[in-house]
Amino acid sequence: MKPPNADRHGAEGLPRIFTMVTTSPGNPAVHGLDWPTALGILRDAGSRMNHLGPDTSLAEALQLIAGTAIRLVGSNAADRASAVIYTYDPAGGCFDPNSRVAAGEGETPLTGDLPRATGMGATSLARRARVLSYEEQGLSFHPLKYQAGIRTSACYPLLAGGHPVGALYISLHTTRCFAADELLLLDTFVHLAAVAIYNTRQFEGMNRALQRKVDALERLQCADQLISSRRNLDDTLREILNTALNLTGAEHGSFRILDKRTGQLQLAALVGADPDRRRESLPPVEASGVVGWVARHREPARIADLRQPPWSQIYRPMGEQRGEPRSELAVPLLGSGRGLEGVLNVESPHLAHFDAEAQTVLVSLATQATIALQEARLLNVIEEVSEHMANHTPDEVVALLLERACHLLNASQAAAWELEQGDPPELFLRAHFGGLPAGYRVPVIGSLLGRAVETRQPVMSTDLAGDPRLGRRDLAQRMGWDVALIAPLLMRDGTPRGALAVYAPGPRAFSDWDTRLLTSLANHAAVALQLGEALDQAKLAEERQAVAETFAVLGDISANLLHRVNNLIGTIPVKVQSLTSKRPALADDPYTAEKLADIEAGARGAMEVARETVTYLRPVRLQATRLAEAYASVAARLHLPPNVQLAASGLEDLPPVVAGAEALRLIFDNLLGNACDALGDLRGTVAVSGRVLADTLEPGRQWVEVSVADDGPGVPLELRDRIFEPNFSTKHSAKKLGFGLWWVKTWLQRCGGSIVLAAPPAPVNGERAGLPGCTFVFRLPLAAKEDQ
Repeated sequence: MKPPNADRHGAEGLPRIFTMVTTSPGNPAVHGLDWPTALGILRDAGSRMNHLGPDTSLAEALQLIAGTAIRLVGSNAADRASAVIYTYDPAGGCFDPNSRVAAGEGETPLTGDLPRATGMGATSLARRARVLSYEEQGLSFHPLKYQAGIRTSACYPLLAGGHPVGALYISLHTTRCFAADELLLLDTFVHLAAVAIYNTRQFEGMNRALQRKVDALERLQCADQLISSRRNLDDTLREILNTALNLTGAEHGSFRILDKRTGQLQLAALVGADPDRRRESLPPVEASGVVGWVARHREPARIADLRQPPWSQIYRPMGEQRGEPRSELAVPLLGSGRGLEGVLNVESPHLAHFDAEAQTVLVSLATQATIALQEARLLNVIEEVSEHMANHTPDEVVALLLERACHLLNASQAAAWELEQGDPPELFLRAHFGGLPAGYRVPVIGSLLGRAVETRQPVMSTDLAGDPRLGRRDLAQRMGWDVALIAPLLMRDGTPRGALAVYAPGPRAFSDWDTRLLTSLANHAAVALQLGEALDQAKLAEERQAVAETFAVLGDISANLLHRVNNLIGTIPVKVQSLTSKRPALADDPYTAEKLADIEAGARGAMEVARETVTYLRPVRLQATRLAEAYASVAARLHLPPNVQLAASGLEDLPPVVAGAEALRLIFDNLLGNACDALGDLRGTVAVSGRVLADTLEPGRQWVEVSVADDGPGVPLELRDRIFEPNFSTKHSAKKLGFGLWWVKTWLQRCGGSIVLAAPPAPVNGERAGLPGCTFVFRLPLAAKEDQ
């Protein structure tokens, strides 16, 4: 029975594109090509091949090629045309035996017909041309094919860009030659087939690579969850190392962490080797190890064969291992500014075990380890700073923060700048680490530091030499600065207090982690300064309370004492006068008259001293008082030596303060007198200045600050901590009580104020211009507006 459309189709219903003629018995030939049908098959095949995409498997593409090939030659049922494709493996230099795809073989496909080294497939690839079985004298059929009844065969090399991707076999069960038109069609078709195989392979390769990346990403995410669940750094590093071994298929691995104090790589974790090596340390400059090489060069090392030079000369085994390592992969842990944090390495007993993907995975894990290290070190610093706040001064805490900032950010210098309100506002150097020159001041407006203060946001510069916001380019050049990162010091309400800056040689870029880290340290520095001021104010409040209570008691005692002294001593002058009036003869005796006059004068002097002393002890009557008036009153009656000049600025513009008028005059009298005495015979100036500033803890509260400065020899360092003690004095006078600055501090505390001895100006470039001088700074609260 004929199949449907037998007039136009041959066996299996394929389109008939050739008509058959017989040229000799048993040797039919083909002629009369139906070109429209043939071209239609080619167009259809080309269209389907062009639409092969990422979702098409290589087997599907090969099946399409084989099926199309037999359609181009399968015009006669007697031919029983079939097609077989084998792909070529360029890595192995041979055909892939598992890639066989066939069409037209019927219900019993041929098996075991693997391409032979001297067969048609190998010959066609070697010639880069088709091979026809009936044209080759010394080329025999594959025995299995001949046994299956195949008598004629053509083999086409499938070449893409000149590179072999496979071979296409078209076989017939009849003994005939392929017609010229058939070969022409196949010549055209195999080019399409080769490109289709090449593209499908590329898609499959990309799909496999993508799937591997997805799998690796999923495993990394799982590892990240495991790593994040670890509570301490040692467990985290050990989990990262185990993850590295699992993802790379390695058998041995180690973690070495850089100890920045000693400059050595300390063994932090070890898997697959002798655990006694845990205590081993390795300097990062050590030349006899792969780890040392990675630490020095700060680059990954992927070693296919450890027995090959130069690695064979420098490799150091981890310890007792289950097998000899043949390949190794090591990557550096790089922190801020590519600073070395450690090295992660894995080893395998297999040659060339690690590929580029394994290196990417290990670099990713090294990044996780670096983050874990940085977080752990930041937490350690925060804990250390918190402990320091309890028993150290704010300056000591800030100094510790600056040192740790340099270590964490791999910076060379760090500095804390404090805001000084003025016209214009300035930032002065509060503390520094790394050898910055002291006494450095920077204007807020237009400067790099000022930008962080004004915006209240971190600011960085990656080119200090060309940054117009940097005022001291000479300093940056001398210190070797190329880059800077600055974070503002903000108080609890967001008010800027200053800035924390780190400086480093470049080129380098600061990461988001660097910015967050410095911001965290800046916040702790601001807290330390605020806490220090709060403790100082609490201490000052306690002192004020103690002084108030003491003077309240002393006031009662002194009033009673003055009353009794007045009763006992105050009658002496009266009795002396009564005695001389009743005994005039006593006045005629010069000796007696002199002694009576001395007694009367002594008694009056004792009363005057007693009244003056009690004046100091009486309660201070607080009221709105103008500093300019109190200063002018004292300056008018002050006996200045000819070598001393007195200068005042800014006092007339100051608002009234809360103080006692007499107490304020005594304060100025004492400070100005001390300044004149300090100058002695030296020619100099006593400068008095004032300004209004906000409270750092309570921005809504304001103070009046007055500075009294001289350019004399200053206060010796060993005496600076004693000058406000009640029994301390460098001079003694019969006209003074000898309490000196203790009285000044006490009066100010009773008025709600305070006084400090300012630090002397620091030397510039190691030299000091003139004498250090001495500056006392006292503060008093502003009077309420209704009292002004």
